[in-house]
Amino acid sequence: MRFLTDRKMAEGLGSAQSGVHHHWSMILSSVALLILIPLFIFTFGPILGAPHAEVAAYFARPFPAIVAALTIIVGFRHFVGGCQMMIEDYVHGLAQKVTIIVVTCLSYAAMAAGVFAIARLAL
Repeated sequence: MRFLTDRKMAEGLGSAQSGVHHHWSMILSSVALLILIPLFIFTFGPILGAPHAEVAAYFARPFPAIVAALTIIVGFRHFVGGCQMMIEDYVHGLAQKVTIIVVTCLSYAAMAAGVFAIARLAL
């Protein structure tokens, strides 16, 4: 029978060395969204409810298209980081890895669809 102290059992289970990077990426995306969301609302609001041709002409201009695309990209990237943190806290084992992969893939697919839609409107 082995008698291990708490310190001996925890040895080798140190930090993953990625917490600071994850924290800073979440902080930066939060600040970016703090700027992008009001810009998106003020650029998207006037065109809301307009006919398709008018919306296509509006998003053919570079500023509204860039603001919308950046909001989609940064928003979904922030979503992935938050979901990953939540999944790491509440799901364990193989289900954790599978869930993170599925959520990340779905988020990037939604991001790509959104950017594609903006590109189709802009071009």
